[in-house]
Amino acid sequence: MGDRDDKPGWIERQKRSFSELDRLRRERRDRRDEAPRGEKARARSAEATHRYLRQIDGLFGKTPRGAETERLALAMREAHGTPGLAGACRAYRDALGVPDDPRDLALFLDARDEEIVVAALEALRRHLGSGPVEIGPGMRSQIRLLAEDPSDRIAEAAEDALAALDAASG
Repeated sequence: MGDRDDKPGWIERQKRSFSELDRLRRERRDRRDEAPRGEKARARSAEATHRYLRQIDGLFGKTPRGAETERLALAMREAHGTPGLAGACRAYRDALGVPDDPRDLALFLDARDEEIVVAALEALRRHLGSGPVEIGPGMRSQIRLLAEDPSDRIAEAAEDALAALDAASG
């Protein structure tokens, strides 16, 4: 017991209150980096960030085509289910190429124009080869139906896209 009394500052040291300890814990938690844990989580986060930035750049950013892209995409969406869909898709493709957005790509697949549908399927296959693409079960079913199309060009392109989808999934 005598050893403790001889150490300088031991007696003067004050214990911290519970509120001080809680405040210190909160400050440590706030300073901690909230980065995702694990390799897969970091990869998903990086891909989501990249996709988000690409969308923002397309709408507002680096290209002056953001407004044109939205205008042409809106025209396609409004023409969906009408005979004018193929023309709206053709106008989009001529101005901007085949879209990356799966929602707009699905409209290309609905166009019932061999040239537009084949271009969309080939673009989808290329996108699948270059990295992850979000394909929902509806689009997968749509591509399966196109694989049964009477047009050989559409059916072959759809089969190639399904093979690329299976390779990307597995």
